Amino acid sequence: MLKKLMLSTALSAVMATAAWAQTSTPPSSSAPAPATQAQDSAKPSASSGKMNFVSAQKPDQWLATKFKGTDVLGSDNQKIGDVSDILFDKTGKVEAFVISVGGFLGVGSKEIALAPSSFDVVPGQNGSADKLKLAATKDELKQAQNFARYEPPKATSTTGSGMGGTKPSSVPSARR
Repeated sequence: MLKKLMLSTALSAVMATAAWAQTSTPPSSSAPAPATQAQDSAKPSASSGKMNFVSAQKPDQWLATKFKGTDVLGSDNQKIGDVSDILFDKTGKVEAFVISVGGFLGVGSKEIALAPSSFDVVPGQNGSADKLKLAATKDELKQAQNFARYEPPKATSTTGSGMGGTKPSSVPSARR
C-alpha cells in the first residue's frame, strides 16, 4: 500500500510540473487501483490529443509539497531525519526518497537515498501528520553512503588559446 501511496503522490507532482497527459477516472466503484492509474498515466497520450484532468486528491494520495519534510523515524521510533527530496526516473516512477540525516538545522547533515519499499507509513496521532519509519537507527544511517546529486558536465570553451600550438607560434614571428 505504501508503494501505491508514494507512487500516486510522486506521479501527481511529476504530472503537474511536466504537463504530461494523465488518465483520470470518474468517481465510481469500478475505479482502477492507483498503481494501474499510475502505469497508464506515465505514458504520454499521443493518439487522441485529448487532455484528461484529475479533479481531486484522494485520501490515500499525498502531494509532493506536503510529503517533503515528512519526519522519518528509526527502529526505536525516534526521529532520525526527514524527506528532503524524491528521485524519479524518466517514466515518473519513484526510485528513492532522499533523506536528510544528522546535523542540526541542516548544518552537518548528509543526504542518503532509500527505495520506497524501505519505509512503512506510521499514521499521525491526534491530528499530526503521517510519518515514515525505517528498520534502521540514526547511527546506521550516518554510516550509509552519501547520495550524490547529478551534476551535468560543464561546457568547455573552444575559443582563444584552446587551439593548441597556433597562437604561441604566431607570437614569436610578430616579435622578429
